[in-house]
Amino acid sequence: MASSFSRILSSKRNIGILSLVGGSVTAGFLLHRDHVSAEHVRRRYPASAEFPDLRKHNNCMASNLTPAIYAKLCDKATPNGYTLDMAIQTGVDNPGHPFIKTVGMVAGDEESYEVFADLLDPVIKERHYGYDPQSMKHPIDLDSMGKPHLLNTELQQHRKTVSAGQARIGLGLPRLHGQARGSKRVVVGSLHWLKGDLVERLIQERGWEFMWNERLGYILTCPSNLGTGLRAGVHVKLPLLSKDPRFSKILDNLRLQKRGTGGVDTAAVGGVFDISNLDRLGQSEVQLVQTVIDGVNYLIECEKRLERGQDIKVPAPIKQFK
Repeated sequence: MASSFSRILSSKRNIGILSLVGGSVTAGFLLHRDHVSAEHVRRRYPASAEFPDLRKHNNCMASNLTPAIYAKLCDKATPNGYTLDMAIQTGVDNPGHPFIKTVGMVAGDEESYEVFADLLDPVIKERHYGYDPQSMKHPIDLDSMGKPHLLNTELQQHRKTVSAGQARIGLGLPRLHGQARGSKRVVVGSLHWLKGDLVERLIQERGWEFMWNERLGYILTCPSNLGTGLRAGVHVKLPLLSKDPRFSKILDNLRLQKRGTGGVDTAAVGGVFDISNLDRLGQSEVQLVQTVIDGVNYLIECEKRLERGQDIKVPAPIKQFK
């Protein structure tokens, strides 16, 4: 890790970020440690005076952060200097989202998931609908041979997208730096638009590996992307179904989420939605893609039934963990 490439991106506290955008691949520079020991942070004020006001916030961090947990973790840091205040900065600054319940915190490095486990574990459990990172193992399956994967293309289906994120062992994770009560954000050492093959060659040349463990799968900045880091989306036109009061419940039971075609912060236009898998963790890649295929086919069938003036049914909730 002493190459000129790593030295350029590293700061005096070993905090440096390398963002490799080729798909949704992001990574950064930090030293990997097999045994994590938390550093101590000297604070000017007591934890009770620094606890953020989260009374009007609606994110997973705000739902799980208590004064007791904050007091326990606020003076700790990962060996790379990443603190609890840095982790929750985004959730403090952004109280909520009009369409989804956001996570409200990010990991700065692989060790964050251990040092701040008292907060991150319940956040992960809430975001991933009961997945317990202390007792459950994340499955992997990239073999789609023999699996049904046909998607109804008679109408409505406009575009299919698949994105996935992975980070490398020994590398930090892109994040926002700052204190919970502050507003300054710094992202350093960014590099953009590297092609996928160049990314893979860079990884091989430096002997890097993907951050992964049995409990959390692939390790990424946002806890919402732990596991597979995979989002498979389909742009589908559902003008009638989207106006039905049962639409949201149908999506929940199918383990799907909706957004506008312009991204998570956009509303649907003309009844066209981006439908994708709600889960990332606790199910394999093949399971998640199949969930989207089966779910979108069901949505299209519902739309066709409504066009014919027929009733639709809310499906039974699909089994989450196998």
